[in-house]
Amino acid sequence: MKITAALSGRGGDAPELVELEQEAPRAGEMRIRLVATGICHTDLHEHPGRHSPQPIVLGHEGAGVVEELGEGVSGFAVGDHVILSGNSCGQCPSCLAGRPTYCDLAMPLCFCGKRLDGSTALCQHADEGDHPVHSHFFGQSSFATHAIVPQRTAVKMDKDLPLEKLGPLGCGVVTGAGGVIEALKVGFGDSIAVFGTGGVGLSAVMAAKLVGAKHIVAVDLSDERLELARELGATHTFRGDQEGLADAIRKVTGRGMQFTFNTTNAPPVHTMALDVLAMNGTAGFVAAPLPDANGPWAPQMFAMLAGGRQLRGILGGDANPRTFLPQLADYWRQGRLPFDRLLSFYPFKEIDRAWADAKSGAAIKPVLLMENSDDA
Repeated sequence: MKITAALSGRGGDAPELVELEQEAPRAGEMRIRLVATGICHTDLHEHPGRHSPQPIVLGHEGAGVVEELGEGVSGFAVGDHVILSGNSCGQCPSCLAGRPTYCDLAMPLCFCGKRLDGSTALCQHADEGDHPVHSHFFGQSSFATHAIVPQRTAVKMDKDLPLEKLGPLGCGVVTGAGGVIEALKVGFGDSIAVFGTGGVGLSAVMAAKLVGAKHIVAVDLSDERLELARELGATHTFRGDQEGLADAIRKVTGRGMQFTFNTTNAPPVHTMALDVLAMNGTAGFVAAPLPDANGPWAPQMFAMLAGGRQLRGILGGDANPRTFLPQLADYWRQGRLPFDRLLSFYPFKEIDRAWADAKSGAAIKPVLLMENSDDA
């Protein structure tokens, strides 16, 4: 069937809307009619072709309605509302332990732009014949009106929830909230410093408040975002360029922070996230530091890790989407996780504007609306 999709790999600052041919779902797959899709920084990084082959349809924060079932699909029915999350094999030790973000096949399943058998679900017609287009980005390629997704990628949601708001739960929100709740296991009365107050960082701030953390520090270069962080639960906020910042963060508790959560890839921030820890503290991070000779490497790193301090990489918030995403939606329903305050909506046809706002930081979490987009 013919669909409209945003194609990367043709140059330009943003993906280009084109008409593509999409095949029917194969065994174990479903066709999803997309209602909305969030734009994530991973999409921005992949648009020029960092890890994934091109041409490709990106997008991995989709939400939509099940439209067609492939052979053997169970647990879903046409008309179900779903959030789309990352793909996983379901058979490796990590998947069997309920930790699919650490699937042995996570990289080929999420970044290679095709099924494991090498096939893709999309092609583009041209005068000289059909040209394959890479699909299955994070198991979805949801910058499109429709997506072919493996069953494991979809998470069923209650139909009374606002589907157009739910897509970011599948990546940005689950990474931040899961990082605090599932990975670091921040608890009542604990202290945490969050570096970077974008969608992931602000989700971490909200989650820290939700679990009852006593000291919640937010660090950023944007005064506007720091103000929002205070509204969402931060007890202390600091500009990242403040003089004596590390000392100021440590003084919040008098002994340093039990946890830090770093959403940036700046080497100096990685250094500081370790430096402000209390004894036996844990520094979690979601993005590796860019190469820098002055980064927190040995012997400096070993000195920082002395005293039982730990450095912890986190993927997808350590969460199992099947169980954790409905839990996050329930927190939102209860008014305890107002992630919708991070969202800005754009018609799908205005992806150029949404893309620019995501890159500049004008929007914390742009969301493309595939349906009723003229009302955005």
